[in-house]
Amino acid sequence: MREAEIIIIGAGMVGAAAAYGLARRGIRPLVIDGGDLDYRAARGNGGLVWVQGKGLDMAPYQRLTRRSSDLWPELAAELEKITGGDIQDQRKGGLMICVGEEELASREGTLMRLHNRPGGSERDFEMVDRAGLEKLMPGVPFGPDVSGGSYCWRDGHVDPLRMLLALQRSIRELGGTLLSDQPVRTITHAQGAFKVHTDKGEYAAAKVLIAAGNGSGALGRQVGLDVPVRPQRGQMMVTERFPPILPLPAGGIRQTGDGTFQLGATKEEVGFDISTTVDAAATMARNTLQVLPFLGRARLVRHWSALRVMTPDGHPIYAQSETHPGAFVALCHSGVTLAAAHAEMLADAVAAGAFPDEIAPFHHRRFDVQTAA
Repeated sequence: MREAEIIIIGAGMVGAAAAYGLARRGIRPLVIDGGDLDYRAARGNGGLVWVQGKGLDMAPYQRLTRRSSDLWPELAAELEKITGGDIQDQRKGGLMICVGEEELASREGTLMRLHNRPGGSERDFEMVDRAGLEKLMPGVPFGPDVSGGSYCWRDGHVDPLRMLLALQRSIRELGGTLLSDQPVRTITHAQGAFKVHTDKGEYAAAKVLIAAGNGSGALGRQVGLDVPVRPQRGQMMVTERFPPILPLPAGGIRQTGDGTFQLGATKEEVGFDISTTVDAAATMARNTLQVLPFLGRARLVRHWSALRVMTPDGHPIYAQSETHPGAFVALCHSGVTLAAAHAEMLADAVAAGAFPDEIAPFHHRRFDVQTAA
């Protein structure tokens, strides 16, 4: 029986960021990860650090996203210093490009509702017309129907796979342990300790954080955390390399640090199905060519899919079990954007054994429906 102070189940974006945050505080977490064939959301991550438009129906989510974005430069610098690698973090802002005047007006209306709701919010975006778009992205050959877009200075993008590798390497460099290819089967609790059982061994700790993505529901129920979670398929495509053309990420279109164009993604309710479809490829290609017609001559290198981790309202869940104190769960579909907050806020909460008031709105009790007697 191997013992640790804290066990984290899952070494994806959420679990790895929390484990890194704990290791940075001098706590040596034991991270237990599954196998290569698991449904990993990180495989389909668009790599965006994205703020604009988030939290329209949940103000705490908007604040959390902003906070994480503001912390991102520090996180990127720390990871690159520890590992010596480049995660291709680019923080020059981001654009949501609109096609047609109606779409542009709708986009402005959405963002203004965010800004004008009770309590107010910082205006970190601006609307730009076609001329403003061309000034922000000089030389980019936009399609004739592009009308403008919204720009947010807090937005940016990274290489998500390099980032995940940097987090995992940093955990080890700071004294933590990461065990791979050990899917967790059961969690039990006795005599003040949680025991985590895999096919290869058993591990014990006073606290356990479940960050197993779409597997969090089944594991959480074993310790009194019945979290509602479902998979949502996202398909993406990537092109051959081009010289630097697109200086800013544009929603579903971004040019990576390696020169490729990453396109997508879809949002499909198909359960645990990670196949790809011609219809999705056609839709992504059509949407892309409306914005950047020159990509019509680009060769596609890869078309793939992965499963997002979705809650009923699309917002994160952070909770501690009431029946098994010391058991926590964290899940979201914005693992890259929220990574900096998870390395700070989530790590602090798990270390302290309690979530702060600012995290209370993210408890899954918000989905409980009470019927009047």
